[in-house]
Amino acid sequence: MLSFYKYLKKIELNPPRVLALGFGALILIGAILLNLPIASQDGQSIGFINSLFTSASAVCVTGLVVVNTAEHWTLFGQIVIIILIQMGGLGFMTMATIVAMLMGKKITLKERLVIKEQLNQDTMSGLVRLTRYVIFSTLLIEFIGVILLSIRFIPEYGTVKGLWFSIFHSISAFCNAGFDIIGNSIVPFAGDYLINFTIASLIIIGGLGFTVYIDISQKKSFKRLHLHSKLVITITLILIVTGMFLILIVERDNPDTLANLSTGDKFLAAFFQSVISRTAGFNSIDISKLYDTTGFILIILMFIGGSPGSTAGGIKTTTFGTIILTTIGVVRGNKDVSVFNRRINQDIINRALAISTIGLALVMIVSLVLTLTESGNFLDLLFETTSAFGTVGLTRGITPSLSNIGKVIISITMYLGRVGPLTMAFAFSQKQKQPLYRHCEGNIIVG
Repeated sequence: MLSFYKYLKKIELNPPRVLALGFGALILIGAILLNLPIASQDGQSIGFINSLFTSASAVCVTGLVVVNTAEHWTLFGQIVIIILIQMGGLGFMTMATIVAMLMGKKITLKERLVIKEQLNQDTMSGLVRLTRYVIFSTLLIEFIGVILLSIRFIPEYGTVKGLWFSIFHSISAFCNAGFDIIGNSIVPFAGDYLINFTIASLIIIGGLGFTVYIDISQKKSFKRLHLHSKLVITITLILIVTGMFLILIVERDNPDTLANLSTGDKFLAAFFQSVISRTAGFNSIDISKLYDTTGFILIILMFIGGSPGSTAGGIKTTTFGTIILTTIGVVRGNKDVSVFNRRINQDIINRALAISTIGLALVMIVSLVLTLTESGNFLDLLFETTSAFGTVGLTRGITPSLSNIGKVIISITMYLGRVGPLTMAFAFSQKQKQPLYRHCEGNIIVG
């Protein structure tokens, strides 16, 4: 026991490790609170596995649920869930910084290093100012979302309930969580342009990343934006438009999804599904009734996810963009990978390849393991796994029927997807000393 204690003292709490452990602790606290009888409508504990799954889904801003959020949880349970979503979306370190600033405490160097890791920043300068901006912009955007949603929800549900619905769904959408307390996501509002565009806008803004907001507010011109912002905006638009038209083409004659909608509503539903499939688990049509072709399209979009430094998951848009640009450069025989008249550093390319490889390996391994523990076809299990990894929250209807082992596996996948596979690798791998020499270069044949 003493030797184990000494081992724990030797463990260096580097920023990735603090980040990973912090999210884990937040999930555990949420699970304990949601397991209380007061959190459930029937006054009975939901069971620790189910509460752990729900807490992980909320903290990891995913949206996968084992029970209907509107029907099962009391007001206390719903408040716990939305607080976990807000803390998970902003990051526990950002929330801790808020408390420290309110108490007048200084932010230490170690805390700044964790904030730097959490917000995916390259430099230490201006981190506290950036944190203030993150907090202010988040509250402002969510407040605007509440106002817009209340235009529909208050007349529909009454003042108090309508306002609570507006607050809950505005936070859930901006944090890319996908939890709803309507009972059937926004299916009842499938043809409502205000609801659809408000939630879609909150999701898109939340998925861009805070550094992009700052860049846009300072530069106010696309040409003057940093390379990161240009790439994020460009790839986001390409994915949304491409996803929308693919869904529209494949599902246009599906009687269970788009076939019975008007032309305008078909475009609206296809647009909404394209937006939410990359990171937020809302839906305006029945996802379980989609054709398998559409399901596979959504899997690709979910795996890519949102952008770095945002509330979204997945391998991220810039990672995907870097890989595509590198592939194009290799095919063309270019020595450098360039975009918008800027060359991409080789270290960034290597990091993008590592993130994609680890993410793909994780999704494949978890999907294969689930085929041993769960019933259902492989596409549904792959869809569920990718949704968990991309912290999306969409499901083809198998989440409530998962076994306890399956729930634990999906919970871990959501956690790894939120923290980031590469961050987890950095957090718990042993630091290797740089060698004093390099090996001779050798050739291998690939392709």
